Amino acid sequence: MDDSSSDTALRALLDEVSTELDGLEAPVIQAALAVRRHRFLPDRLWVGDGYAPCDRAGSPDTWLRAAYADEPAVTQVNDGEDPGDGDRWPSSSASAPSIVFRMLRMLDVRPGHKVLEIGTGTGWNAGLLSYLAGAGNVTSVEVDATLAADARERLLAEGLGVDVVAGDGAEGYTGGAPYDRLVSTCAVRTVPRPWLTQVRPGGVILTPWDAPWTCYGLLRLTVDDNGSASGPFSPYSAFMLMRSQRTGLRIYRDVVREEHVPDESVTTLSPWDVARGNFEARFALGLQLRDVWHTWHEDPDVDGVETRLWVATTDATSWAAVDFDGKSEDRFTVWQHGPRRLWDEVEAAHAWWLLHDRPGPGRFGLTVAATGETPWLDDPGRPVPAGG
Repeated sequence: MDDSSSDTALRALLDEVSTELDGLEAPVIQAALAVRRHRFLPDRLWVGDGYAPCDRAGSPDTWLRAAYADEPAVTQVNDGEDPGDGDRWPSSSASAPSIVFRMLRMLDVRPGHKVLEIGTGTGWNAGLLSYLAGAGNVTSVEVDATLAADARERLLAEGLGVDVVAGDGAEGYTGGAPYDRLVSTCAVRTVPRPWLTQVRPGGVILTPWDAPWTCYGLLRLTVDDNGSASGPFSPYSAFMLMRSQRTGLRIYRDVVREEHVPDESVTTLSPWDVARGNFEARFALGLQLRDVWHTWHEDPDVDGVETRLWVATTDATSWAAVDFDGKSEDRFTVWQHGPRRLWDEVEAAHAWWLLHDRPGPGRFGLTVAATGETPWLDDPGRPVPAGG
């Protein structure tokens, strides 16, 4: 691959991202020019909706376009296992450049800062951090030992001084603590407590956020003198969930049983208003219903039901189903089973969101302490009610 092709692709990418982010800081541009994304990608990428393999040698033009597109470059499927003819799902990727550069802006890394990265992946982001903070100041933890070894080799080949550690990112890494900055490239549903103890007071923790109900948030915490941390959310990011926090539940396998006898009722709250389309509502519900998830069932084998929304707890003890008959758009049949009435909780959470002027992610924040996590609206003194 000649340098002119990658130069052209990179500069086109920087122009595109700069427009999207209303400009890029000079140090970030310099880092992107020095730490080339394509040098950190494996020879095989997985492209398209079906994650078809794309090899650099066989399809160099397609591979280069994927390397410099402003979208995630999927570098591993199925946790590295051969999917054969089965379903493929992404288990590691190089994040979209626009979110990488936006997170670098939010992280505000300066020369001399000690940085801990959770989720090395390809090593590209670690390389950018090293360029900004200086060689020897970045430690990166990767749960997959093979990915860690590959990233370590790439970073060494590029002359970037990053200490790559194979381990569980939820535990952080005490070897380089205390850190000025901690950034995660995987989403979390709860902030691991070791992160708080390994970042100095005044330091920043930046992580993608995920709730079982919905993802797409970024959380920026500032650590205080008491070992707690607090800070705001910002919207629109999608990252793979930290492996140790995955649930992998399925409605018919893990939750609903033939012997269950649910209670029947009627609701006027449209399932689409809370589980599809309206991102602000979904984010607010995710903060209130921290252990509740949902899945859609199109055209279920049930007479008079065109679409069904399933709602369940992560401990698989309670569930609800909301049916759309294909006709009425203001009345829906509800079925609920278990110790909790989940659809009642969804209605209450949605009503709270309406009452507070439909706030988006930017009005919410989170305080993390040894005793637990408290989401809040506008300031830490206004806690968000918790369902359950």
